[in-house]
Amino acid sequence: MLGTKLTMEQPFFIERLSKYGIEVIVPEENDRTFIHSTIFNEFGKGIFSEETKRKYMHLIENLRSKGAEGIVLGCTEIPLLIKAGDCNTKLFDTTLIHAMAAVNFALEN
Repeated sequence: MLGTKLTMEQPFFIERLSKYGIEVIVPEENDRTFIHSTIFNEFGKGIFSEETKRKYMHLIENLRSKGAEGIVLGCTEIPLLIKAGDCNTKLFDTTLIHAMAAVNFALEN
């Protein structure tokens, strides 16, 4: 899981996913700090550099080496940097997931 420190460290996502038998793997603490910093100091300012993208791709590979079968992009800005075609790992864009759930909910009611 990639996202803000709150998303990666607090139990709300982790506990919810574990109810469905999904084990959440988060980056090491210094990498969580890097991700959090880029979200607020780069992405929030419209900065999406190749250097940052390379680092994210390295972080994704590290998570895969620890057993991750998919990566939750748990922040609205991360999918602006990382696209499905960028890696061979299944990516879960939470912005898209939430939007689709809202549409489905609206269409059912």
